[in-house]
Amino acid sequence: MKRILLRSGKSPFDVVPVEEALHRDVIATNSGNLIFSDAAHKILSTPDSEVFSNGMRTDVNAAARINEEYDAFVVPLANAFRPTFEQPLKRLTRLIGKLKIPVVVMGVGAQTGVTYDPARLKPMEPSVRAFCSAVLERSASIGVRGEFTEQYLTDMGFRDVEVIGCPSMFMYGDRLPVEKKTAALTPESRIGINGSHTAVRGGGLHKVITRAHERYPHLRYIGQNLTDARQLHWRDVDSPAGRITEMPTHPDHPMYREDKARVYIDPITWIDDLRDFDYSFGSRIHGNIAALLAGTPATVLAFDSRTLELCRYFEIPHRLLSEVPADLDPAELYEEADFTGLTGNHKERFDRFTAFLDKNGLPNTFTHGDGGAAFDKKLRSLSFPAGVRPWNEADLASLTARFGWLQQRITELDSHNAQLTRDLAKSRSGARVARAAAVPAPSIYRRARRAVGGPLRRALKPGK
Repeated sequence: MKRILLRSGKSPFDVVPVEEALHRDVIATNSGNLIFSDAAHKILSTPDSEVFSNGMRTDVNAAARINEEYDAFVVPLANAFRPTFEQPLKRLTRLIGKLKIPVVVMGVGAQTGVTYDPARLKPMEPSVRAFCSAVLERSASIGVRGEFTEQYLTDMGFRDVEVIGCPSMFMYGDRLPVEKKTAALTPESRIGINGSHTAVRGGGLHKVITRAHERYPHLRYIGQNLTDARQLHWRDVDSPAGRITEMPTHPDHPMYREDKARVYIDPITWIDDLRDFDYSFGSRIHGNIAALLAGTPATVLAFDSRTLELCRYFEIPHRLLSEVPADLDPAELYEEADFTGLTGNHKERFDRFTAFLDKNGLPNTFTHGDGGAAFDKKLRSLSFPAGVRPWNEADLASLTARFGWLQQRITELDSHNAQLTRDLAKSRSGARVARAAAVPAPSIYRRARRAVGGPLRRALKPGK
C-alpha cells in the first residue's frame, strides 16, 4: 500500500465542530484551500494508495519520520509565489530539502496584477528558485496554475514546468456539467456573490454588492476567510480585516442582519448548498469553482493574476473587476456567460492533468480506482456542520453551544496551566539540586585546613 502525505488543513473525513475549526484554523485562513486539497485527496485515493493529511504543518524536524513513514509528499498550492508567503515557502523548501521521497507540487501559482507584470516578485526570486529546484530534484515536473506562472518559471530557466490548472476542477474527473437553469435572472433568482477583502475595499466590489443586494432579495454573500467566519460565528471584529464594515460578514452590514452571509468549513456542504442556486459571481476563484462543481453557472471578476490565469486556462467566464461598473447587474453577466469551452474542453484538460500524475508516479482514482465512489460514499456517511451563519439570534440553544465550548476551553486551559505550573516547580527544584551537585566537594586537605587553620594561626601569633 502506497502511503501519500498530503499538505492540507485536514482530512476530508474529519468532522470538526465550527468552534473547534475556527480555533484550529483548519481552513488555513481561507476555506478555498479545502476545495483543492479535498479534490487532491479524492483523486489520489486508490485501492493501492492511502492519503494522509499533514494538517498544514511544516515541521522541518519531522523529515526523518516522513521519509520513513511515507512514499510521497504531495503539495497542492495556490498563490504561493507572493511576497506575503515567502517565509512559509522558505520553511517548506527546508523541509523538502531533507526529504528522500518523491515530492510532487500540483497547481502552484505566482500572484501579481492582471497585467502579469512580475516586478513585485523580483525580491523573492531566490526563494522561488530554491523551492522549485528542491522540488524538481524529487519529481519529474512541477505543475502550475496557468500561463503566467509557466512563463514566470520559464524565464527563470526552469524547463520541467507543466500547466495543469488546479486539482479542484477535477474533483469529479472528466465530468463537469454546468448549465443555465433559467433563461434569465429575475428578482426571484438565488444568486451567490463572493469577494476578498482587497477586492471589496480596494477594488470597488462593495459597490457591486450593494447594488445587487438592492435588486435581488435572495442574494447571499459567501465568504472564505477565517476573519469572515469569526465575524459570523463570534461577532469578532478585533482585527484590521475584521473592521472593514463594507464586508457583508461584518455585524454592521445589512446582509449580516438579514442572515444573507455564510462561510463553509467543509467543501461538501458548500457545494451542496450551491446546487440550489441559479448563479454565482465575484472575485473569489474557488468560491466560483465551488459553484461550477455544483453545476451552477458562475462568472469570475478577476482581480489579479492568480484568478485570471485559471479563468483563461479553464475557459471560465470572467471579466476584469477593474472594468465593471459600480451598478453592474449580475443579469448581464449571466446572459453573456458561455460555458461551451469550459465543459467541452474539460476532458482534454483532465487528460493532461492525469498524464502529469502518471509522469510523477501518482496513480489516480479515475484511471486506477473506482472513480471516487468509495470516497464519496464515506463522505456521505458523515454529518458535517452547516455553513457558518450570522449570529443574530440570542436563543438558549445558540448561547449554550457557544458558551459550552468556551467553558470546555477554559477547563482545558486551566488543566494545562496547572500542569505547566507543576512542571515549572519541578524544574526549579531540579535546578537547585543540580546547582548544589555542581559545586565541587572540598578536598581532604581543604577540609582539614578549615578545621585547624584558624586555631593554628591564632596560636602562632606573636605574644602568645
